[in-house]
Amino acid sequence: MSQIVKRPLLTEKNNLLAAKNTYVFEVSRSANKTQIKGYVEKYFDVKVQSVRTVICRGRARRTKVGYGRVKYWKKAIVRLVQGETINLFEGN
Repeated sequence: MSQIVKRPLLTEKNNLLAAKNTYVFEVSRSANKTQIKGYVEKYFDVKVQSVRTVICRGRARRTKVGYGRVKYWKKAIVRLVQGETINLFEGN
């Protein structure tokens, strides 16, 4: 698998979750919870408590030539052990 975690999702709601040691990432559709947990623990050097995944439906988009669809994508909600943080979300 080329890339498990594609990018962090930075929204207002996710910033509120970050205060509770919960972070949200866009991940590969084929990634499972065990792979996501291992990747986050290794890459960010933190201890993961739990991982929840959601498959988000693609929505209709209007383009110049007509209508199209955005592909389905997957997001992972990662909860860290108490006291752990990811500096990427801290603005450092």
